[in-house]
Amino acid sequence: MNTPSQPLDRAETTFRFLAEPTSVNFGGKVHGGALMKWIDEAAYACAAVWSSRYCVTVSVGNIRFRRPIMVGNMVELRARVVATGRTSMHIHISVHAGDPKSGQLRQTTDCLVVFVAVDENGNPVPVPSFVPQTDEEKRLAKYAMDVREALDAIIELKPEEVAKGAV
Repeated sequence: MNTPSQPLDRAETTFRFLAEPTSVNFGGKVHGGALMKWIDEAAYACAAVWSSRYCVTVSVGNIRFRRPIMVGNMVELRARVVATGRTSMHIHISVHAGDPKSGQLRQTTDCLVVFVAVDENGNPVPVPSFVPQTDEEKRLAKYAMDVREALDAIIELKPEEVAKGAV
């Protein structure tokens, strides 16, 4: 039986899977590198769908690991466009995990990832504007801009040789 498909929510992407033994460290917990890879993949998928373009990661900011993810946990990554610039997209990622039998997932991590859409030559191209509608979307958009300002301020603190890539 053919069922009508729902229109794609272009501003949000959700990944769900089980944490496998290949992703864990010697303590039986998912290591940060694996989690950061998943975050980048979910954020890329969200940015690519939003922009209909190939996208490159510009920054990952304000990542916080609240609790571990254990082998066998159901992992859910929710990526949402929360703000856009001319060519950039700010994607908020929230990660939840827990026992798949109980269905209870708790937040483990969240962060902001910024992508830029590029053409086939790697040049930035314009992206559709995201206009927050709900109070939650407006709070997340403000949060994204506040983090951007904080990261810009941190760049100003870097020693010149670090900023230039000489170290």
